[in-house]
Amino acid sequence: MLGALLCARADDVYAQLADQVPEVLEEVGVTEHLDAKLPLDLEFRDEDGNWVELGSFFDGERPVILTLNYYRCPMLCGLMLNGVVDGLEGMDWTPGEEFEIVTVSIDPLETPELARAKKQNYLKRLDRPAAASGWHFMTGRELEIKRLAETVGFSFTYDPATKEYAHAAVIFVCTPDGRVARYLYGIEYPPKRLKLALLESSEGKVGSTLDQLILYCYHYDPTNRRYTPVAMNIMRVGGGATVLVLGIFIGGYWLRDWRRKNRDDAKETAA
Repeated sequence: MLGALLCARADDVYAQLADQVPEVLEEVGVTEHLDAKLPLDLEFRDEDGNWVELGSFFDGERPVILTLNYYRCPMLCGLMLNGVVDGLEGMDWTPGEEFEIVTVSIDPLETPELARAKKQNYLKRLDRPAAASGWHFMTGRELEIKRLAETVGFSFTYDPATKEYAHAAVIFVCTPDGRVARYLYGIEYPPKRLKLALLESSEGKVGSTLDQLILYCYHYDPTNRRYTPVAMNIMRVGGGATVLVLGIFIGGYWLRDWRRKNRDDAKETAA
């Protein structure tokens, strides 16, 4: 009886909390559009004020991380971009070399000057000169911003009361030809998860043999939204490595024995 009352009470509390969700947040969320093709013909302004096509950042070889933020965001965007930098610091890959990053402001009123200042801040923190050519901070017009956001399923809204944008914390990892491959949620992007997503999105076009083996041992779990080890594949890799080591050992032993016998035969012939 008491359990039933508690359950009923919990339902009431949940209903009340649901009713208390601010109206502005009802329009905020993420609807995953995996494999959606980005509108690469969209034009945005780079940090120098030049109009460039989104497609210019996709070279068909390297994956691209796309983030939708705005530069005057007082809280969440800073946490997200700090999380990206933290993840990059733990990786041996650098933007501009193995992949690209494109950050697009969702505020059409923001300017290239503001974008340039933000870029300088984050590049200074990352402290990798090569990243200057690989991390792009863009601004654009409302129509293009909305079209890009709708393509990746990113719903956001402007709250006139706070004069801020309400949006989710998510970044998008895209394939080299401009398709959405993976959504990474939250404000922390651990280096291993970030690299696995990039490696997977590159479709084998970047990364060493060791990187490919690591990816083989991890699969993305859509339920938990993270990469998890695949026991069977790890066992296969371990078994293959064991056979390889044994082969090298036995082969080396056989080769030394063969050479020794040849030397002995040569001595007997000479005698």
